[in-house]
Amino acid sequence: MKFYKTPLTLIITAGLGLAATQQAHATCGSANCSLVTGAQESLPAAGQGNIDLSYRYIRMDKKLHGDNTVNQVLTPGINFETGAIEADSHSELRTNNELVQLDVSYGLSDRLSTDIVLPLINNRRHEHIHMDTGDFSNVDGSSGLGDVRVNFRYAVSQSLKQLLIAGAGVKAPTGDYKLRNSDGVINEPTIMPGTGSWDGQVSAFYSYQIRPHEFSLFTSGSYQLNSENDLNYRFGNTLLLNAGLNYRIDPTLLGSLQLNLRTTDHDAFNGSAVPNTGGSFVYLTPGLSLQIAETSSLYTHIQLPVYQYVNDSNLAPRFGLMVGVSHGFQ
Repeated sequence: MKFYKTPLTLIITAGLGLAATQQAHATCGSANCSLVTGAQESLPAAGQGNIDLSYRYIRMDKKLHGDNTVNQVLTPGINFETGAIEADSHSELRTNNELVQLDVSYGLSDRLSTDIVLPLINNRRHEHIHMDTGDFSNVDGSSGLGDVRVNFRYAVSQSLKQLLIAGAGVKAPTGDYKLRNSDGVINEPTIMPGTGSWDGQVSAFYSYQIRPHEFSLFTSGSYQLNSENDLNYRFGNTLLLNAGLNYRIDPTLLGSLQLNLRTTDHDAFNGSAVPNTGGSFVYLTPGLSLQIAETSSLYTHIQLPVYQYVNDSNLAPRFGLMVGVSHGFQ
């Protein structure tokens, strides 16, 4: 019987969303809004592919100043009409993220594959207090299709025990980034489904099979370079570094353990850094994959914070949960 590896988790955070021509708050949930899967331990052969459907839940209500827990997080707002960054606009309380994503990989040749990432649902429930009025709001979340990504991966070196893959891709501004809140103005940028900008990404992945199909080590990295959208807002560039292992527990059960680092620059508006955006985060991510058919698997991962540092003050996740199904086709 031939065993197939399920996708490894490549943690790529995308605090999605930008703002528009009126006032919006720019920093809610910018610490970590989503988890994105995509890296695979092997490229699909020419004419073959893989479909992956995942659901992710990320609860963000941990209030931080730097790496210290605090009782209150005050964040600024962006007034796109005047071009001003308005300090201490509101007090952050919570953002719950529910994300559904479809990943499709297809082998163009034995060394080259293309991947399409479709964020089908970006559902964010957000709570904050308006500091000017003291009013509590829990109706200003957002939901919708996110930004589509197209990536190409090439096997630079491959053998029975080693695999080195280089990748590059682009994110298209397909998601809505001008949704309005209950006050009739553009909603907070980082809880929007889309960003409004074309962004590029480069990546690398390396795995070493200590015992082929039983025990392997891997490492990966990526860098996302974000451009400014038509509203003069740009999300901070993001660096990701990951390392981990896979171990086959029995013929149908595969265990994994990953350490994930992400660091993000400040966002920028009209060329100026936006306070309370960006930071550095380290997570430990254990996972299990159950093979239910020759080319189909169910998997789950839980992301546990090891270290979290936010620039200025912001919310951070307490945990991230992911479940999914992966199916190979030809």
